Amino acid sequence: MNLDNTDLQLLALIQSDDSISIDSMAQQVGLSKTPCWRRVQKLEKAGFVKRRVALLDADKLGLGVSVFMQVKTNKHDANWSAEFVRIVAEFPEVVEFYRMAGDYDYLLRVLVKDIPAFDQFYKRLISATSLTDVTSNFAMEQIKWTTELPLPKADKS
Repeated sequence: MNLDNTDLQLLALIQSDDSISIDSMAQQVGLSKTPCWRRVQKLEKAGFVKRRVALLDADKLGLGVSVFMQVKTNKHDANWSAEFVRIVAEFPEVVEFYRMAGDYDYLLRVLVKDIPAFDQFYKRLISATSLTDVTSNFAMEQIKWTTELPLPKADKS
């Protein structure tokens, strides 16, 4: 599906505020209500909108410590990797989880209340699986955070 400028404007509106009404979206992109609704439905069916969620405030929920964990392992077979993914997925404190290229094999972002809570998380993780090396970095300050993707410019053709 080729996205035109109107599609990109709709995606920008949706990702900045999912509670925006079809009426408001239609006005902002210069469409009437029904064609706007159809375009949004088409974008959703094409998979451009993965899901709609509410973004919660971690600090207000007592989850003010953000930890970036870099993990090395000397096991790289498919069975171990699948088991590790399963184990990590069971930890609600892990809010992001990536397989990496470079010096470390995995990167986890962990949200916890405080350092003792992280220590408890760490002990549970290392007792659940075997890891070669774990390095943890604590964020001092969150300078930028967004869920809004940098959308491409529409083709002029």
